[in-house]
Amino acid sequence: MPCYYHVDVEVSPERVGQVRRILAAHLRFWNLENLVEPVCGGAEMLLRAIDEHASDKNVSIELWWNRQHLITAVGGTDHALRPHHDLRGCLRHLAATSDGWGCCATDAGARIIWFSQRARAGERVPLVAAAPRPITQEGLDVPREILPVARLAGPSATGGNGILEEAR
Repeated sequence: MPCYYHVDVEVSPERVGQVRRILAAHLRFWNLENLVEPVCGGAEMLLRAIDEHASDKNVSIELWWNRQHLITAVGGTDHALRPHHDLRGCLRHLAATSDGWGCCATDAGARIIWFSQRARAGERVPLVAAAPRPITQEGLDVPREILPVARLAGPSATGGNGILEEAR
């Protein structure tokens, strides 16, 4: 089942560390401990750059996990922020440390910067089936009482129904 998380935050120097811890907690909850450092490091770098360059510091952060890729998106509504100029260092870092990244604008004028991390198959240990063990008993014990087949299936000598008929 895919996982999704969304948080709106007003960026400030003290909030950047809090957001990093919140994102790390969600990644650990989703069993993605190996992605904590690259994802939280990229998000933290973007938030610090937005704090430095943007006039509108309200941003939305979203995480999407589809069991193969984790996509992190940071979006803000500051129309004066030019990601390719103001955030050039962050974008270079994201390009070097992520499997994919991009920057786009929405119809409402919001700017979104996203990056993705792939969960590699070799990072998880596959389950190994245990070898079958020999049975230590020679055989099963015989039941204490053996009922005759006639009593199970047919009417009894007293005229009542058999045990199977009574069960039905």
